[in-house]
Amino acid sequence: MNDLIKKQLDDAKEHMEKAVSHTDAELLKLRAGKAMPSMVDGVHVDYYGSPAPISQIANVNTPDARTIVIQPWEKTMISPIEKAILEANLGFNPQNDGIIIRINVPPLTEDRRKDLVKKVKAEAENGKVTVRNIRKDANEKIKKSSKDGVSEDEIKGGEAEVQKLTDAYILKIDKLVEVKEKEILTV
Repeated sequence: MNDLIKKQLDDAKEHMEKAVSHTDAELLKLRAGKAMPSMVDGVHVDYYGSPAPISQIANVNTPDARTIVIQPWEKTMISPIEKAILEANLGFNPQNDGIIIRINVPPLTEDRRKDLVKKVKAEAENGKVTVRNIRKDANEKIKKSSKDGVSEDEIKGGEAEVQKLTDAYILKIDKLVEVKEKEILTV
């Protein structure tokens, strides 16, 4: 196989891997009924004038399946953290006792589970669209390599390899969705 095509395939594979990793990270943010520290990962707190993730200014852990405990390293940060959680509109009601913030994670209702499954499918679709865009870009670059003396057969072979990569990474996203859906729908 031509070196130019091989380089395009390697680039496409690397970008598709990142797209799958990003999709997996987005799916982790969707809660499935049990408390996880990652539920507050997207919340940023005003820390002396600059936004900082909660995990950088406090200890976040889960003592049980329904509770998230946030213990700031500085006592003065309790109110800003509580305010940031409320503003993030995660559906939580943080309880501040002056030392730690406790968040009780309510059990999911059937309607909420169905909404979460829709969000999972939307995130997965975003990931698949990204993978398909990477395929399109790779195929365009492979076609342009004909100007550099690459034969028509090698170009066709390269495009077929890109399609195999695309199919494999879309299958990976489908498997992630399957696992997440099962996790959400399990009561």
